[in-house]
Amino acid sequence: MKFARVAPLLLITTACVSQPDPSETVQTAGSTEVVQPVRTPSPTPSPTPSDPARPATFSFDGELTQGGWIRGTAPGGAAKLLLGEEEVTFDEEGRFFAAFDRDAGRSAELVATLADGRTIRSPLAIAPRDWNIERVNVARRAGGASESFMQRRRPELAAIWDARQERTGAEGWRQDFIWPVTGRISGRFGSQRIYRGEPGSYHSGLDIAGGAGTTYVAPADGIVTLAERDFSLEGQLLIIDHGQGLNSAFLHSSELFVRDGQAVKQGQPLGRIGASGRATGPHLHWSIKWKNARLDPLLFLGPMP
Repeated sequence: MKFARVAPLLLITTACVSQPDPSETVQTAGSTEVVQPVRTPSPTPSPTPSDPARPATFSFDGELTQGGWIRGTAPGGAAKLLLGEEEVTFDEEGRFFAAFDRDAGRSAELVATLADGRTIRSPLAIAPRDWNIERVNVARRAGGASESFMQRRRPELAAIWDARQERTGAEGWRQDFIWPVTGRISGRFGSQRIYRGEPGSYHSGLDIAGGAGTTYVAPADGIVTLAERDFSLEGQLLIIDHGQGLNSAFLHSSELFVRDGQAVKQGQPLGRIGASGRATGPHLHWSIKWKNARLDPLLFLGPMP
């Protein structure tokens, strides 16, 4: 898998000068250091829990863009890690995963609080995306869902929420993702219609028209947190936790091969493409979330085989 094509970011170690740029200066006042993160070297070193020599900054690789992600290592001695106001989980090696919503702003900040109380702040520049926006000269359909429909829908939404909040300890987030199936891309993440100036909902995943009945596989290791066979909109819905708040959902299946709580391996068959639920034709809708951020599956993948 290819990571983000961004220029390496260097740790600045020079002393403060007059009128400093705060994104490039080590600040000692208030026990806070503001440093640029460094791009992970290739091949990536594998620190151990006893390694005291982790650098005093962040290192990472990934996709610094809206709908993108990073996977990296926290500074040595880190006790707590934040991306903006969102707490980020990291393992005993300091390894973490974090991501940026489709509508993320142009900047973000990684913040590590060390065991001795000091903080290290690392600014990130998030590249905006040129989304596929279709402007139509018709009014958005008035009204909402009926109460009878919502009586069925509310428990479904609650089950989906609970499944995506479940933390199983899975470690698929460490892997380079693979394509769950190949075929024509019939819908791209982030595309949206604007109805006479009023935005509709954007497309939350990647649609792959791989053919009715085609088997799709796990893009990474994980634990099944929901395997539902009769949701009103999603039809046969499958949700897999990849760990660290990262999860995948697969919609509109005609058949599911796995069950709730089952561990799955990358490349393992999960189900068959169908048109269950509210679908206009057979396709696999694959969406990825990190906590509450919606991500672009294409940014996890290399070229289609």
